[in-house]
Amino acid sequence: MNPLKKLFKQTFIYGLATVLPRMLSFLLTPLYVSVLPTDGYGEVSIIFAWFAIFNVLLAYGMETAFFRFYHDASLNKKTVVTTSLLSIGASSFTFLLLAFMFRGAISAISDIDPQFITYAILILVLDALVIIPFSWLRANEKPMRYALVKIANVVINLGLNGFFLIALPIMVESNPEALLSGLYRPNFEISYIFISMLIASGTTLLLMLRLYLRRPYVFDRDIWTSMIKYAAPVLIAGIAFTINEVFDRIMLDWLLPNDIAESEIGKYSACYKLSVFMTLFATAFRMGIEPFFFSHSNSENPQKAYAQITNYFVILGSVILLCVVVYADIIKLFLVPNSDYWEAMSIVPLVVLASFCLGIYHNLSVWYKVTDRTKFGAYISIIGAVLTIIINFVFIPYFGYMASAVATLVAYASMVMLSFYFGRMYYPIPYNQRKIVFYLFFSILFSMLSFYVFNRNLIIGSIFVILFFGMVYKLESDRLKQIFLRK
Repeated sequence: MNPLKKLFKQTFIYGLATVLPRMLSFLLTPLYVSVLPTDGYGEVSIIFAWFAIFNVLLAYGMETAFFRFYHDASLNKKTVVTTSLLSIGASSFTFLLLAFMFRGAISAISDIDPQFITYAILILVLDALVIIPFSWLRANEKPMRYALVKIANVVINLGLNGFFLIALPIMVESNPEALLSGLYRPNFEISYIFISMLIASGTTLLLMLRLYLRRPYVFDRDIWTSMIKYAAPVLIAGIAFTINEVFDRIMLDWLLPNDIAESEIGKYSACYKLSVFMTLFATAFRMGIEPFFFSHSNSENPQKAYAQITNYFVILGSVILLCVVVYADIIKLFLVPNSDYWEAMSIVPLVVLASFCLGIYHNLSVWYKVTDRTKFGAYISIIGAVLTIIINFVFIPYFGYMASAVATLVAYASMVMLSFYFGRMYYPIPYNQRKIVFYLFFSILFSMLSFYVFNRNLIIGSIFVILFFGMVYKLESDRLKQIFLRK
């Protein structure tokens, strides 16, 4: 099969595994904003931000390291798998013990209820234990099984949230003596959210447990040491990425006045969700291309394929950027149905463009992954994180969450430019720079004109969308037919 056609096929399936669960999970956003006030959703968003940081710490780059060493022909694949499983298992249970020992201190430092800390510890450990099993599925090109487990996780989480937050209160109100009334506690919404996550994560581990149970374990210290060395820069990059993605919520909590902080964070986090379509697209694309990068790194002229992949990512991402920005006022009715949150709609073009830049960066990052120069990923990500922290720290007191949106965009855009610059030095890839800049320029121009200059006028915005689709069709129709119609 044509490698690009195969890539798009796998990306579609991984997209299903990523997009469908996240679309289901994003049904939780309208649910949360409907049952929680802005400050309540702000509190949940702060906890989720800490979740993201600790998820990266507990993975410590082993997912990427697993791909790299699993595809190394000189190594025994089974040994790579069992070494990875033992490493993640040992670190997860160590974290579990230490976190419970210092739960009170963690609560005091983070200003989070100890009960929520307990839920968070258990969820984090369960999620860490499925990192390698999910990576194994991707490395062995089993996207359907990957998709089914991911979807099952979200369906369980979504169903339990719907039961606890909507169905249970109605049942108790209509019949206080009902059998399930013992499960209901008033003002317990945030706990219900984390209980749902905990049950879903536990079920996911059970579904993925077969990889842990079916093999004799061999721990190869040399392989593990090499994996850790490879993963260390990835971990640093992951922490920096997470700072760019979620640390703004924590900084808003620190730097805004206490009486408005959680409410402002709630509005910001809710409207940030409108970037979901770009995030889903970029994530699905990354899930498909990462195994492709490694498996084709030794083929003849892989750089040409990498350049084509990035070219089509930019085209599709430009379309998504423009459509989301133009139709943001329609999308918000479904994702953020509570008008109390709409004050933060002004951030939407900035955060969607920032997510687009992040996706471009992931495509450009192939050069340091296939050449084992992952330290550059760490350097670039650290620069982005430093920019995020500085801009937030300086400007949040004056501009609130708008400063956070600008900081995210500046960080990701700078990472794109740095990765492109160093990539040309160490692993030149023949990107079609003229075409990429063309699509970026017009999608950004039309988006900003539609949203800020023409005040989100749907008619004018739709004209921009039609014009852009016309450009894409004129320039790309012949090439796309060659890819998808050729056997």
